[in-house]
Amino acid sequence: MQAQVVRGSKQEIAETVVRISGEVREAIVFVEEPADAVAPAPGEDIFAEMEAFTVRAGGADYSREALYWPLVGE
Repeated sequence: MQAQVVRGSKQEIAETVVRISGEVREAIVFVEEPADAVAPAPGEDIFAEMEAFTVRAGGADYSREALYWPLVGE
């Protein structure tokens, strides 16, 4: 399986997807809300609906501190 990023207008993206050889099974689409749309509530996880597609290793520490600061001995 190969991942591919497609950018452009809706029309350009649709035309590019049609030309992709092989089977396209999934797509993640980012839709920009109009400027006058209601902003998400502070602290709301905008990626919560994508949680089912993430990988989590058992016992791993995913906190900001663990990701950005070295552990003792590193």
